[in-house]
Amino acid sequence: MALHIRDDRAAKLAKQLAARKGVTMTEAVVAALEEALTQDARPLRERIADLARQAFRLRGKRGRTVTKREVDDLWGNT
Repeated sequence: MALHIRDDRAAKLAKQLAARKGVTMTEAVVAALEEALTQDARPLRERIADLARQAFRLRGKRGRTVTKREVDDLWGNT
């Protein structure tokens, strides 16, 4: 089955994505469509509420203290 892109803007975006990923336009379009379909389709309000509940549940829990060496490594100060 063929998919013909007749919109100049869509064709330009598909070409840019293909060039950036180093793939064909078809592969770029398929990857973009798959990614769009796998994203959470719930309304933003619900996703934010879930994040807030997770943050509330994790409050007060702390990980380990970051060492000076780790901070220096992050800043490139070796």
